[in-house]
Amino acid sequence: MSIDPREKIVLFIDGANLYATSKAIGVDIDYRRLLAEFQSKAYLLRAYYYTALVEDQEYSSIRPLIDWLDYNGFTVVTKPAKEFTDSAGRRKIKGNMDIELTVDALDMAAHYDHMVLFSGDGDFTALVAALQRRGKRVTVVSTLSTPTPMIADDLRRQADFFLDVADLAKTVGRTPPMERAPAVDRREAVTEPVGK
Repeated sequence: MSIDPREKIVLFIDGANLYATSKAIGVDIDYRRLLAEFQSKAYLLRAYYYTALVEDQEYSSIRPLIDWLDYNGFTVVTKPAKEFTDSAGRRKIKGNMDIELTVDALDMAAHYDHMVLFSGDGDFTALVAALQRRGKRVTVVSTLSTPTPMIADDLRRQADFFLDVADLAKTVGRTPPMERAPAVDRREAVTEPVGK
């Protein structure tokens, strides 16, 4: 990772994009370790996490993560997802956070030296170019290690540095729950009959 320890850095995480990327390469991101990793590299000014939420659901699987992030050093930015039915009658959910992330990145630009963008979305190419014109360095975090790259080629070319999630996962990743070894039931692990 090419971060100068004297730099002030800000993380901008496109939550849906990072989730899709990490799922595609078969890892979960340990967000506590992610913060520690970047805090060890430079002065971490702020870590933003962007995601849309479906509000009408009684339980959202992402809500525990959002709450944890909010209480553990991340600035969480959410908005309601829009639900619609496509022409084939399938229920679709749309929740793009590109504008919110872009506005925050530009608003904060006077306060940081290096932006770390966790997204492969080519729509951010113009943002990266605008920040570079302001003298900022930009690292884009996504992956090329899937059969179809998760990062737009123009975004990767525009960035000053590219960091593959597969490489980052070596220090901040963990095996997804489905792939972890099953927990040993201590009651079954007893080799002697109870009461002897």
